[in-house]
This record gives sequence, C-alpha cells and structure tokens, in this order.
Amino acid sequence: MSYWFGNDNRLPQARLAIASYVIVGMIGVLLLGFWKLQVIDSDKYATLAERNRVREIPVIAPRGRMLDRDGRVLVDNRPSFSVLLLREDMTLVEKHLAAISEGLGIPLVDLQDQLNSTKSLAKFQPIIIKSDASPADIAFIESHKSDIPVLEMIPVSRRRYLPGGFLSHAVGYVGEVSEQQIEASNGKLRPGDFAGKFGLELQYNDSLQGTDGKRRVIVNSVGKEVGHLPTQEAIPGKQIQLSIDYDLQQVAEQSLGDRPGAVVALDPRNGEVLAMASHPALDPNDFAVRVSADEWKKLNEDPHKPLLNRAIQAQLAPGSVFKIVTATAMLEDHVPAESFRTFCPGYANFFGRQYHCWVFYAKTGPKSHGATHLHEAILKSCDVFFYNVGLRLGIDRLAYYASHFGIGHKSGIDLPSEEAGLMPSPQWVGRVLHRKWYQGEVISVATGQGAVTTTPLQLARMIGGIASGGVFMQPHMLKDAPNVKEERFPISEHTIEEITDAMYGVVNEPGGTGGQLRLTGIEFSGKSGTAQVIGYDTRARIGKQKKFEDNAWFVGYAPRRNPEIVVSVLVQESGKHGGEAAGPVVRDIIKAYYDKKNKKTPGQYTAQTRPPESLEPQPQKPAQAGVPVPRVALKADDTASAAVARTVSGRER
Repeated sequence: MSYWFGNDNRLPQARLAIASYVIVGMIGVLLLGFWKLQVIDSDKYATLAERNRVREIPVIAPRGRMLDRDGRVLVDNRPSFSVLLLREDMTLVEKHLAAISEGLGIPLVDLQDQLNSTKSLAKFQPIIIKSDASPADIAFIESHKSDIPVLEMIPVSRRRYLPGGFLSHAVGYVGEVSEQQIEASNGKLRPGDFAGKFGLELQYNDSLQGTDGKRRVIVNSVGKEVGHLPTQEAIPGKQIQLSIDYDLQQVAEQSLGDRPGAVVALDPRNGEVLAMASHPALDPNDFAVRVSADEWKKLNEDPHKPLLNRAIQAQLAPGSVFKIVTATAMLEDHVPAESFRTFCPGYANFFGRQYHCWVFYAKTGPKSHGATHLHEAILKSCDVFFYNVGLRLGIDRLAYYASHFGIGHKSGIDLPSEEAGLMPSPQWVGRVLHRKWYQGEVISVATGQGAVTTTPLQLARMIGGIASGGVFMQPHMLKDAPNVKEERFPISEHTIEEITDAMYGVVNEPGGTGGQLRLTGIEFSGKSGTAQVIGYDTRARIGKQKKFEDNAWFVGYAPRRNPEIVVSVLVQESGKHGGEAAGPVVRDIIKAYYDKKNKKTPGQYTAQTRPPESLEPQPQKPAQAGVPVPRVALKADDTASAAVARTVSGRER
C-alpha cells in the first residue's frame, strides 16, 4: 500500500505532459491550416472573393456569314437581345420568379425547369431564360432594374436567312445546344447557347461559331453594379464562301415550284455544287431562336417530310437513268455484242412471266419500239432491250460497274446525314434478306427498279463522271475547297463516245424522250427516267391515288463532251414521265448557266414562273416549297425487301 501512495505524485505530472503535447499539436494543426489557406489555396480563395464582387456577363460572338460564289450574302445576322437570369442570390431569384414569369411571358413552370436543369452550374454563372427579347421584354427589364435586380440583357446576333426556304436544306439551321453538345464542348458551350444543328451550319459550326468574350462589372453586396473592368472582346466566327451560284439556285427553286422533289447542279470538273434545292422546304428563320416542342413534333410527323433533304437523303429507284450504267457495262464487257438488237412489241416474256415496256401503257403513239439497237434504245428508253442486256450481263457485272460509278456509296459531300442508296448484289441478298439471288431480279435492276436506290446527288455525279471520261469528283459546297478527292475508273474512249452521243440524241434527235427540251446553240444532253412507286397492275386494282404516282427523273448536262454543268432533278409522284416533269427544270438551269456565262440579260427561266415578292426578309411560317424566292441576295424509306417486291411493268421513259 505504501508503494502505491508513494508513486501517486507522478500522475499529475504525466497529465500535464500529455496536455502540453495536445496543445502543441493543435497549434501545429492551426499553423498548417493557416499556411495552406495563405499559400497553397490562396489563388482559390482569392478567386472566390473576386467572384463575390465581380460579375461576368458573356459577350456572344456573332456567327460567320455565308456567301455565294460571287460574294453575295446568303446567310447573315440580325441584332437581338437575350435575357439573363443572375443566380448569385437564389433567395432573391425565388422572390421575383413569379414577377419575371408574368413580365416576360414565360410560364412559371418553364422557368423552374430551367433553374432545375442548371443546378450543377456555379451560382455566379448567369443563364439565358429568353433568347430573343421583344420590345415589350426590353421595356419591362429597363423599368424594373431597381426592384428586380436579377435580370440582365446582353446583345446577340441572330441568324437571318433568305425567306421562303431558299437553300434551306443545304445551309441548315441553328438551335439551342443540347446537354450532349454542352458536355462535348469542354466548357465552350453553356445552356442557352446556339450552335449549328443541320446542314452547313452543323458541318462548319466550329469555323462559323467564333469565340465568346465577357464583360466584367463590379457589384456590391446586394448585386448592384458599382464599377466596370476591362471587357474581353468576342472573336467573330469566320465567313465561308460557298460554291453555290445564287442565280442558278433561284432558277432551281422557282422552276421546281411547289412540287415535292429535289435539284442538284454540279460542276463535274471540280465537284463544286452550283445549286441544291429540296421541296417541300422549311424556313430556317423559324429556328433562329427556338422551336417549340409541339412545332418540332409537327414537323417530324408531317407526311410531306419538310425536314428531309431529298437531294442527299431521298433513296429512290432511279428508273431509266440507270440504263446508262447498263449500257456502259454492255459496251465495256462486250456482253452482248455492240451490234445486239432486239424486237420490242411492247413486252417480253422471261421465266414464265410477261414484262412490259413503258410504251405498252402510253396514252398516245405506238405501243411498241420494233427492232431496236443500243443507240435507239437509249434514245427511246426501250425497256425490252435493257431487260435482255441485263440478263446477259448478270447482276455481278452490273453491281461492279454501278458500285464504281458511286451507286450504293456516299459521295463524301460536306453535308451531314448523306444517305448511300443501295446497289443490290447476291452478297447483299444473302446478308440482308437471307436467301439466294434470283436471276429474274436482274431484269428490274437493269432498268433502274427493284432494290436499286439512289439519291439525286449520286445520279448527278454518276452521269457527270461518265460524260467526263470516267473521272468522278467529290461533290462539295465550299468554293475552292482543298483536298477534293478524285476517283478514276477506266472507260474506253469508244464507250464514252457512244454513250454521250446517245444522251445527246435523247434531247436532240427525233424520237428522243427529251426532244421537247432542245436548246438552240447548246449541246444539251441527258437521260430521262420514270420510276414506279408500285406496279401498274397493283395500282389498277387499288385505284389511282396520288401517293402511288410515278417519280420523274431527268439528269442533263452540257456540253456533250467533258461537261461544265450537270443537273439532276427529281419530281416525286408527279404522274408524268421524266422528260415531261423533271426535264424542263434541268433545261431552265442549264439555259440560265449559259446565259450568265455569255453575259446575257437575266430573265425568267422557269417551268413554273411565279411573280417576285418583296426583297426584304419577312417573318415566315414553316414554308412549303414553291414560296417565291427573293430576287436579290441579302446585303452586308422504303425497306430493301419492299424495294425488291416492286414490279417492273409499265417501265419509265
């Protein structure tokens, strides 16, 4: 017991030592924390402190303009204002939210949704709650600056397009960025920003968009501006010059009129697109601010498909235009011999079935072509001749030539969402339809029906390349574009001569299916095509309906050898043959090209002339094709299996 009490005086000393160590440790931790705050994290907290007194307002960079090949403005900008909501004090925001909703005409639920969707953003970063402020909005904000301090206006440039859907599918449109675009932009885009969504606006968005700047203002503790700091200026987007010729585009738009279809005009020597039209068209001015969900749904569900760029996305049977592929393969392979002739009584029997030539259904004139050779078969578009040629060549050789001419492959044009079309083959049938190829199917393919599908752009490139001696240029929308790809396919001079002479005869010789299109002093050549949507026998059973009328094609070019311009025109469900419905549009554009080249006074080169309207852009509703285009530029799917089932009776002209 004495030993225990004898050592009891050590306990207070031990406790004192422990307490001393604890105090020293706490002081060390405090010193370390202070050093971290003052040295390591000094920049971080200095930035936070700066943000408490400095507000950054974005300065939106204007998008670059688009010019035509002659320097005329096709797409410009107009001044506008966007409304910002300052979210530094969310209590203040919630207090004024109802007044903001009423004053700016924004449903309260929409405002709340915008706030909820931007919760992840820093509070000091303002958000755009209205992209295009009206005069009434501006007056409301100016008159309530003192009592609603959470609103701010910034000047912005909104896109201004030519009215009436002029060149709309090619230039595309801008729209509010999606969450995916924001995440992929590495901080460059913010909610409420606008970027290219379709067409050239999307394809060249990085060049057109520019770089935003920022305006920095000093604010006090209640958010009121008390001073200004230097502004970081925005860098405008780059201007791009297109290969489009405004004059030819105007003719294309007017001549196609309000009919559904497409026009593509190319310079086959370099691949430049001179004109591109698709009807029905939308007005991209309606997208320059924001399209409501209901309007967007309506556009997507519209049976006329105004959002579809038919020039590069309409995958349809090419009809008799494809006979140029069959004829080229025949001459190159010598199968059958060039001297081959057939007798066309208006039909032919193969594999126990009767296949008709288009003249069998002609309302006037002879019901047969009689004895026919290659030149005459192209002139008169004799189906019976090409039925026989196709059977002798076989699908493998047809697929070989068509594939090298670009059928079934994207052309590589600098536009998003181009479709490839389809060139059927035994391999495709086995892979997709899981069956063998039937020899009788080549009858349809040889005359441009069955499973083969193309786009207007593909046909323009194909015909232009063949007439140019087997040189196929990559189509493009930029003038003097670099690194344009060139594909060469060997075609004998004799074959080129025979094919181009025959296409010249289509327009300029008696009996040609485009004889009514002849142009004095111009070596206008081409090939017509009239492709069935369904067989004539089937249509006779169900009755005539507009949606089952034939599609009309015409691809023309000039001059006869080494052409300078090639034009492909599709008129959907026209109920007329290609030379009658589509041919005049091609003629109008080629005539306009030569009149301009020869510096003749411009006139009205249209198949369906419409009176011009005001030159100034007007507010437009979503446009249908055929709205008159401005006279001057701005200043300052059928499935594959269904396709196979189509019949070939009543062939195209």
